[in-house]
Amino acid sequence: MTRRPVRHAAPRIQPTRGPAHARNLRGHGALRAVGMAATAVLAFVGVGGATAAVTLTGNITAVDAEEALGEDRPDKVVPDDPNAGVPLNILVLGSDSREGVNADVVADGNEGARADTTMILHISADRSRVEVVSVPRDSTVDIPSCPTSSGGETAPLYKTKFNAAFASGYDTGGDVESGALCVMKTLETLTDVRMDGFVVVDFAGFQKMIDAIGGVEICIPQRIESRKADNLVLEAGVQELDGLTALKYARARTGAGLGDGSDIGRIGRQQELMAALARTVLDQNLLTDSPQLLQFLGAVTGSLTMSSNFASVQGLAGLAYSVRNVRPDTIAFMTVPFEYDPDNPANVVWTSEAADVWDNMNYDRPLSDAVAQPEAEASPSPSTSAGEGTAGEQPAAPEEPAPSEEAPEAEPAPDAASPEPSPTRTREAGKEAFTSADVTAVCGSTVG
Repeated sequence: MTRRPVRHAAPRIQPTRGPAHARNLRGHGALRAVGMAATAVLAFVGVGGATAAVTLTGNITAVDAEEALGEDRPDKVVPDDPNAGVPLNILVLGSDSREGVNADVVADGNEGARADTTMILHISADRSRVEVVSVPRDSTVDIPSCPTSSGGETAPLYKTKFNAAFASGYDTGGDVESGALCVMKTLETLTDVRMDGFVVVDFAGFQKMIDAIGGVEICIPQRIESRKADNLVLEAGVQELDGLTALKYARARTGAGLGDGSDIGRIGRQQELMAALARTVLDQNLLTDSPQLLQFLGAVTGSLTMSSNFASVQGLAGLAYSVRNVRPDTIAFMTVPFEYDPDNPANVVWTSEAADVWDNMNYDRPLSDAVAQPEAEASPSPSTSAGEGTAGEQPAAPEEPAPSEEAPEAEPAPDAASPEPSPTRTREAGKEAFTSADVTAVCGSTVG
């Protein structure tokens, strides 16, 4: 399959200011199971029993992001055709808060909270694509003044790391909701793309999520030993990770087998883990297995914080059904295009290509070439073009040559069924866009 640079014309669009929650969500699809929080959200929408739905919904901490962020926000770009569906942009955060049971999961003595995993999930209006954009925590950015869940405001910050947005909201507002609101406000200011809501999953929730599906299988190309990631040790090869080990792997940044110890390297490993998680959930048909789904939800919902528009089973139930045809090869992962900050080599800055990503997201175009676009229909071959016979007639068979007594024996045809094998394309997670169906790491003989 040939991958080509994306070239698209903008669809007919109609900007609207601040669409209401009901208008945004009614009759349209939501996110597929593609990552730490994303998997929980998509599974969450499939609950069948009303009693279970009310109980599970009550486990989730929620805040009304629309009310908190007010009117000074980017326009929501929606298709001109009211039946075409509405794309969704969902902020997904992995919080390292040590509150409550998280202190037992990660007892490293750190306080406060950050969002070391920040992703934007773009779900296309026709529900044919789910694209995940990772935002490097060490991006040099300006952070605006942000609202808190209690109605306060944070102070603006300049030329600082992106993950200071969550910490600023959390420290000022005193809760995870305020941290998420500040990340949401910061991204909307930087990208001019409206976010439709947020989901936050903490350490305990991520661990429970992996355990609830029986672990995930992932390729570890070389032995890993990381003291700072709670003494993580993984041997090279295909490994099945349980919840605690997957959490350590997602957090690992420095140590043997972890490359240069950069945030970009960790983003790549997190993306590979999310791709493996997506494959596992899809293989298990989790969304159609009610008993397993309820067990999964009971394990993870208490560890989720959401904007209120995503904290309702009833509001999301119809949305999950509309993305039932998403496959591993239509779930893509990428990182915001970046280069190292010339003023601070420990940080990165977004390149001009990032503006193209945000523009494509705003207008619901593919964000990269990772998800293959349908090929144009082939032109009719000359042998069947118009003018060669009438409809319903078969073409006349060619006349056979007269037999010859001295005809030489035909040379055997070359073996066309055994072409030279070509190596499998390996994509570098974190630096290149890839899908859950792509090869990103080599274990044994998995790549020719």
